[in-house]
Amino acid sequence: MTAPAAPRGLVVAGAGVVVTGAGSGIGAALATRFAADGARVVVNDVDAAAARAVAARIGGYACAGDAADPAAVAALVGFARDRLGAVDLFCANAGVVPTGGADAPDEAWQRAWRVNVMAHVLAARELLPHWLAAGRGRLLVTASAAGLLTLLGKAPYSVTKHAALAFAEWLRASYAHRGITVQALCPQGVRTPMLAAADGTSAALLDATAVSCEQVADCVSAALADDRFLVLPHPEVAAWYARRAADPDRWLRAMNRTQRDLERRGSAGPEPHRSA
Repeated sequence: MTAPAAPRGLVVAGAGVVVTGAGSGIGAALATRFAADGARVVVNDVDAAAARAVAARIGGYACAGDAADPAAVAALVGFARDRLGAVDLFCANAGVVPTGGADAPDEAWQRAWRVNVMAHVLAARELLPHWLAAGRGRLLVTASAAGLLTLLGKAPYSVTKHAALAFAEWLRASYAHRGITVQALCPQGVRTPMLAAADGTSAALLDATAVSCEQVADCVSAALADDRFLVLPHPEVAAWYARRAADPDRWLRAMNRTQRDLERRGSAGPEPHRSA
């Protein structure tokens, strides 16, 4: 059996990079950072005007489209190869944050599944044949700390972010020895339009530790140099994740206490990391 290749890191200068959901927030910050570091960047967003604005600002290429639509993803990858020659790094960053629990409407579950999970699957389907033939390629999946821990009050989001992380993990385990590097970006609170539009409790709980989109981009830049799987802009999430794995029952009791506290205060919002 061939041993996995040693971590190599990515030289961003001159690399061909695609970022989905790059019209604002984390995606725009990633695209901006990569361009500043010398990459050639394709900016994708479902909002065509936003994609064009970011691309114009950073000297990149705009390609509007739905990252969860198979035809649009095929068109995006083809567009990127035409403009860049090769896609060295694909940042599957588009995501949605539907609210609700088990009673969330079917549309919310379906939309979360399409954007938060299937968008990554569709990208991998398009990219892997070329990457495997070349013996190299890199996929950055934007998941969430909710995919490592959980997020009370937002079942469709939490569940699909767990699935996104699981798919990234599966890809890494399956293809690392063939030159494919897969990394999972798992931030907690980030000052994005999504956080600003969240329910008041979510925003209040996450605001105290929220980081800027630029700080997330800095963290990603560092992670590209050493190939770590989990990219954690909030380092404390690693300790909470280890605690959860070491004693799941204790973790769940603590989470349930948080839920009861929120209900007593008349709030359905989450606290993602209360310890026992």
